[in-house]
Amino acid sequence: SKLTNLGHLEMTWRSRMHFHPLLVRILHKSRLRYYGKPEKKVDMPYQAYFEVADSSGMMSMVLWSSLCPEWYHSMKVGTVLLLEEYAIKDSYPFKTLPTPGDSQMKRFATIEISLNVRNPPTKISIIPEEMVKPEWGLPEVKYRFITRSELDNLPHNHSCDVIGLVTFVGRAERVRKREHGEDFWLYRWAHAVDGTSDQPFILELFATSQPDVFEHIHPMTYLVCTQMRVVRNISEHPSSPIYLTTSNESQIFITGWHKGQPYTKDTKVKNFIQWTKSQSEVRQIKKTVIGGYYPFPRPPDDLSKY
Repeated sequence: SKLTNLGHLEMTWRSRMHFHPLLVRILHKSRLRYYGKPEKKVDMPYQAYFEVADSSGMMSMVLWSSLCPEWYHSMKVGTVLLLEEYAIKDSYPFKTLPTPGDSQMKRFATIEISLNVRNPPTKISIIPEEMVKPEWGLPEVKYRFITRSELDNLPHNHSCDVIGLVTFVGRAERVRKREHGEDFWLYRWAHAVDGTSDQPFILELFATSQPDVFEHIHPMTYLVCTQMRVVRNISEHPSSPIYLTTSNESQIFITGWHKGQPYTKDTKVKNFIQWTKSQSEVRQIKKTVIGGYYPFPRPPDDLSKY
């Protein structure tokens, strides 16, 4: 059928009611958001953002309501979609935006694709990777992997991807989303090493929409975390180490989940795998720890500094 592209949509969307089908690749995926409230009667109050791209650039795509439980887990980073009967809307100005792996890619930020169960009912098709043709011009998923030795030179809030061998994983802890609210974020601390430094990555991992991965992070697993943010509290705690925290678009993968993921082609991932092959498993296991309370950043030695 006759296809359109994201660049053409941006130029013509106000003058059209119906749009030609779109062929796009998912480059980023947000966690699933629940927006239900007791006073509002919405059957499936779920929403998820994706960043999708074709040869013309990248745009946000929003999955709404009952389409979320049906499609969210099937729509992975790297998945190619054929979209028909979708809606175009002005972009929501306050949502978070991931940092693209390809800094040259054009971003269409004024509008977003809306996929809904009605008005109009969207038709979604997943194209198997072996059927994707080079002439479609769909961009590959690109990453921003860093090594532990590079981390110390990165600025606060820098976006990056990491891979490491888990040496410590703490128990799951909770923190209030708002000071007097009843909702909590669930998170755990982890350490991972990659052989490029004596220091580990210190990772603050909030529960994303991957409970099956979050609950099974163990020492000696290969851990990949994407779209992490650098946190440096040098002004408040000059001696406190740098750590990484998850963002709204972070994805976490452990041993058993890596097969077929786009990052397996990345050079730094391949270098890490080569390093692990040279390590003694017995020696690494002796350095691993699981569970317990992990106070971080560490409190000051002197109570008067609080």
